[in-house]
Amino acid sequence: MAALLICREFGIFQYSAIKAQRDERNGVNLSFFAEAIVLAKERLLCALKGGKPDRVPYCEVGVSTQVLNGLDPQQFAAVESGGIDEMDERGSEGEIAVSQLLHRDHICYRVFPPIPAERHVGSDGIPYYGDGAIKTMRDLQELALPDPTGEELWGEADAFLAAAGDYATCAITRMGVASTYLAMGMESFSLTLYDQPHLVEAVMERYADWALDVAREASRRGFDFLWTADDLAFNTGPLLSPEMFRRIFLPHMRRVAEVIDIPWVFHSDGDLGELLPDLVDLGISALNPLEPGAMDIAAVKKHFGNSLCLIGNVDVHLLATGTPADIEREVRHLLEVVAPGGAFVLSSGNSLASYCKAENVRAMVDTLLRYGNYDK
Repeated sequence: MAALLICREFGIFQYSAIKAQRDERNGVNLSFFAEAIVLAKERLLCALKGGKPDRVPYCEVGVSTQVLNGLDPQQFAAVESGGIDEMDERGSEGEIAVSQLLHRDHICYRVFPPIPAERHVGSDGIPYYGDGAIKTMRDLQELALPDPTGEELWGEADAFLAAAGDYATCAITRMGVASTYLAMGMESFSLTLYDQPHLVEAVMERYADWALDVAREASRRGFDFLWTADDLAFNTGPLLSPEMFRRIFLPHMRRVAEVIDIPWVFHSDGDLGELLPDLVDLGISALNPLEPGAMDIAAVKKHFGNSLCLIGNVDVHLLATGTPADIEREVRHLLEVVAPGGAFVLSSGNSLASYCKAENVRAMVDTLLRYGNYDK
């Protein structure tokens, strides 16, 4: 079957000659006609770069196997735990299976730094962090981070990238903020910000140095985009004052940002309103998840237009407690108010956690596929 790749706007559209018709009445051989087939990779990258692809893409990083089991129990066995850790066990084959099932436009490869902290799995199957081990400069000196360019982290990356096919490849890491407060423990972190801010900044500097090399390596190895996960806010506002954020953390985040040369998604829950200008100034390509109840995604779209891709934001609470009809209304509303013009990617308002109803996840995806096409 003949095929032609044509660049349009930010995407690459694959046109295939799919059918020849003959007018039996006059014997005239009608010309081939082409149907646009947009590869998942190019659909997502088009949106991340501010463009308008064939339809709104779908992106999801944290996908619980318990949800997948509810959608396809034959392919995905039930598990007792959930959360983002599961992607580490899936590999490229498992990630592709997730994307095929959910019509997701990417696959994920996680490169997180170690966090010296207590950790337990909650009743919802999600891992939670407790107290951290770093309380002094000596503790920080004993922190051992793996080689950010070595095979311990990247040993499966080449095979992962080679197997990706039409899917966009996403390297997931942290910039250092979340690593800092988790490694110190939230209570100790908060007190130390007041008593010994130099210690907090030293921890951030150490993790940011590592993240900088990881970001550079992800690009060197050929990943399509970078996803950094650093929660900076509660639902009511930033975790710390904007002044302290700009003084202690932002300079180190900027060092990492300066080496990122592929599309970059910044993930943080909560109300980022006061910090959003700083994040945009860093050069992020996209923001996720614009948590419902904390941020008004329509207002952010109105303010930034296509200069910032928005990835969100179907309410996780609604996915857990609502009905498929509720989900259809929610998705259609997002498509009506956020999708026009492009630079929009549908996702949940955080992740597909273990408590999300499979039938609601299915309704979310089905609604996108039915109503998410852009006019040609």
